[in-house]
Amino acid sequence: MKLNTLKPAAGSVKNKFRKGRGEASGNGGTSGRGHKGQKSRSGYSKKIGFEGGQMPLQRRVPKFGFKNINRVEYNGINLDVIQKLVDDKKITDTLSKEVLVQHGLAHKNDLIKILGRGELKATVNITADKFTKTAQEAIEKAGGKAELKGK
Repeated sequence: MKLNTLKPAAGSVKNKFRKGRGEASGNGGTSGRGHKGQKSRSGYSKKIGFEGGQMPLQRRVPKFGFKNINRVEYNGINLDVIQKLVDDKKITDTLSKEVLVQHGLAHKNDLIKILGRGELKATVNITADKFTKTAQEAIEKAGGKAELKGK
């Protein structure tokens, strides 16, 4: 065997099919594009959502309300979740954002807001970005402290 005698396996290499090379080729004339219309023209590209001139769905459907671009999104943590962490001995006396991230309850870039659902029996010092009134009262009633982060 020599390098100059190597050939691909029989039937594995086919010639590229050339469109528009005369009627005898079986694909002349319209070159497989059918007759007339936008799709038969060169440079055609379908716009996303285009419905042939009919009013597109995304413009037909009524719109209402608005999205406030200045909205501050908080990740809410309820008191019953904090009590469960205490019961499972995952926290003892302090709870901060780092601890919540460590236990998978928040991401490192989240803003944390403590919410008032449930009951807190343990004395816990909590540092968060925001507290609801009921949560703050429940924490202080249990003997803990609710500290705002950055203050």
